[in-house]
Amino acid sequence: MKYINKNILLILVLVLSLCSSSFSQNNHQKFTIILDAGHGGKDPGNSYHGYTEKDIALATTLKVGKYLEADKDFKVIYTRTTDVFIELVNRPKIANKANANLFVSIHCNSVKNFEPNGTETFVMGLTRRNMNLEVAKNENSVILLEDNYKETYQGFDPNKPESLIGRVIIQEENLNSSIKLATSVQDHFTSNLDRKSRGVKQQPLWVLDAAYMPGVLIELGFLSNKEEGEFLDSEEGQSKMARQIANAIINYKKDYFGEAITESPKYEAPKYESQVVTPTKKDTIEKSKPAVDSNEVIYKIQLSASSKRIELVASNFKGLKNISSTFNNNIYKYMYGETSNLDEAKRMQMEAKSKGFADAFVVVSKDGKSYSAMEPVKSNN
Repeated sequence: MKYINKNILLILVLVLSLCSSSFSQNNHQKFTIILDAGHGGKDPGNSYHGYTEKDIALATTLKVGKYLEADKDFKVIYTRTTDVFIELVNRPKIANKANANLFVSIHCNSVKNFEPNGTETFVMGLTRRNMNLEVAKNENSVILLEDNYKETYQGFDPNKPESLIGRVIIQEENLNSSIKLATSVQDHFTSNLDRKSRGVKQQPLWVLDAAYMPGVLIELGFLSNKEEGEFLDSEEGQSKMARQIANAIINYKKDYFGEAITESPKYEAPKYESQVVTPTKKDTIEKSKPAVDSNEVIYKIQLSASSKRIELVASNFKGLKNISSTFNNNIYKYMYGETSNLDEAKRMQMEAKSKGFADAFVVVSKDGKSYSAMEPVKSNN
């Protein structure tokens, strides 16, 4: 994989910064949300026990929209309102054209085993877990139903794991916002409906990757589980699930935009909690070298992002030392190392991957702000 030199990287950082600001600006006064009912038309999605994903997804999505439209601060745009086939490439295009604040795609899960049940919410990400790759394969497989899909998706093949793994996170801040919304959705399902939560997961799903704004893909439950499928196919089940999704979205809007949408939220620079892991009796950790010149570009390796605070000790990061964290928009981001040398940063990234952080990627910091500026190094593991 080729890497850009430092001068080009600095230009890229500036472009990414400007693009991020551009994408966050909205000329309208309302919070615009794109509601995407998965599948449709010739693509039925999952179908078990007489329950069909495209119908349940549409009915639930329309109910979410009705709840949100009752709030005068929301503008709701649907990718479909009837049983029609919408090409996958056009779903995020609708969101991008509207300069929306949020993209929410609603689906139903299934597996060959009829026992699994529960909800899960996906955000754009990178992982090599086989189970999650199967979910990505299923949700992306609609691409194969489209004409000229090889040209449209630039060689992306949902049947090939390397294609799925090749999709990378372009906008780091959008990912953090997506994680916050996804966590809220899962918490609402669990706390208010007592639904089993399978958690928030990162996965390279095209419909999320191509959207310029934060987005989530919600799996309402398993149609292959007869009891859960019956619940999701019912008017009561759809209304209950829709209400909780709407509540999570409303809370997200309040957290990021306040009660009324009058202007885009201002960027809040990350605040570093610590630059070095705190030594413990269990971990003997050397202090890091003096920080690099503040005028230089600083490279770090982002290991993970979470809404939960993790103590900065090596034992929590698989033995890696020199861990720091930032806290912004209620999301903690955990970084490894610090260097002004790009080659050294690449070495640290490979080290992090070898320790088990498969999603580790290089971020570049300038004046206290961090940007995702390059693709992750491929691991041979």
